[in-house]
Amino acid sequence: MGDDPRSADDTRSADDPRSTGDTGSTGDPRSTEARVDAYGELAAVGPYGVRPGHALITMVEPHPGHEFAYNRWYEDDHYYAGAMAMPWMYAGRRWVATRELQLLRVPEKSAVARPVTAGCYLSTYWITEGRYDEHMKWTVAINKRLNRDGRVHQARTHVFTAFQDHEATVYRDGAAGPRDLHALDHPYQGLVLEVIDAAGPRERAEVLEWLRARHLPRALLDSPAAMVTLFRPTPLPGDRMTYVRQVEGVDTRLTLLWFLECDPRACWAERFAAREAEVAAAGLGRVELLAPFIPTVPGTDRYVDQLR
Repeated sequence: MGDDPRSADDTRSADDPRSTGDTGSTGDPRSTEARVDAYGELAAVGPYGVRPGHALITMVEPHPGHEFAYNRWYEDDHYYAGAMAMPWMYAGRRWVATRELQLLRVPEKSAVARPVTAGCYLSTYWITEGRYDEHMKWTVAINKRLNRDGRVHQARTHVFTAFQDHEATVYRDGAAGPRDLHALDHPYQGLVLEVIDAAGPRERAEVLEWLRARHLPRALLDSPAAMVTLFRPTPLPGDRMTYVRQVEGVDTRLTLLWFLECDPRACWAERFAAREAEVAAAGLGRVELLAPFIPTVPGTDRYVDQLR
């Protein structure tokens, strides 16, 4: 394991970009005023609803020996500067898979995670419906700036990172209970990431309809899962950061997030152990990843010592 990089008093050096307050100003007050005024103009037009029209779902593996350093960087800086402070990204949550949870994953040979245990941390974010393009402009620019300023932790691998468009949400309790817009703020005790690949675009539409209208309503009956959100991946822009690979399965893949009211270990055998076979039996697609997670505890290193 890596050492905890925080000092006892958690002071910042003078050249730490988190402590400088650098605004990138050109020094021309007229230029600064024009940029500030633009915020008022942008806020007055365009969609501003609360539906999670899009999501960023990113599963990352810190390199061995860098687990503590990676977690502190993400908790103390990147979750905010590289995500929640951005326009139109209005909810977020981090999840972790201890070694015990990693060993529950299927299939053994996954097209998503190689090996299937790769990717101990998962971050999920909601983006306002209709604001994907605006958000992407900002996220590409800010991540380039963070990288230039030395605020990107390099000792990590992106296992499964994709912006996704929301397709549907299926609820266990109908109109009662939290909605999908609340899902990342509600204190769910677990999450299961499921990735299904279909043979082609037409088959993916059939899988989506089967899941939404028939299979998931039955699967959720008397289940500890309160809802399942369904997404389809979108390609990353050409000017993305080079350490994030282009998205696979844009025309054939679906991503499901199961929000659980219990620890996934408590219901895995009963509710998820047979999922790979259930999807295969429908003849519409193949489960390429079924991975359980529990929520991190913000501001702490809880579970970091249980990743290996």
